Amino acid sequence: MSALLILASGAEEMETVIPADVLRRGKIDVTIAGLMGTAPVTCSRNVVIVPDKSLEEAEKKGLYDVVILPGGGEGAKNLAESSKVGEILRAHESAGKIIAAICAAPTALLSHGIAKGKILTSHPAVKEKMEADGTYKYSEDSVVKDGTLITSRGPGTAFNFALALVEALKGKEVAESLVSPMILKV
Repeated sequence: MSALLILASGAEEMETVIPADVLRRGKIDVTIAGLMGTAPVTCSRNVVIVPDKSLEEAEKKGLYDVVILPGGGEGAKNLAESSKVGEILRAHESAGKIIAAICAAPTALLSHGIAKGKILTSHPAVKEKMEADGTYKYSEDSVVKDGTLITSRGPGTAFNFALALVEALKGKEVAESLVSPMILKV
């Protein structure tokens, strides 16, 4: 199983690192791909993360089992404005792959026309934008799965979001096996 996590400047650190870590604990090959290359990326709280590779290099692998978009206001804006991100999302959606977005990142789905008609959630700060034109059905749940779309609310839901991704890729038993060693209450 493989995951592509697209890291843009201004991304929320916890929404980047927690899913990458939890998925790797679940034996899923995670590639953190820098939207703007391999240079270190400054995130929303000034934590600097070094991507594994550039998005262009990561894209050469072909399709992944899941594409993950971390939030953060500026990070989500950068994802929403990237035509390359749109291409990758459309390719994965048409192939029936999982698309996952947390916090403000569902706004990138809206910008690129992804998952129309699906039920999703987001950070409360972008709820109105996500509901505005009726493209989506909105939920207040902390993690929402609708077919191959998995969305979540924000930094405080990052562990549950990550576990939902592991469950979707590897099954409930594998996801549950990760909880106790992390001393996580779910």
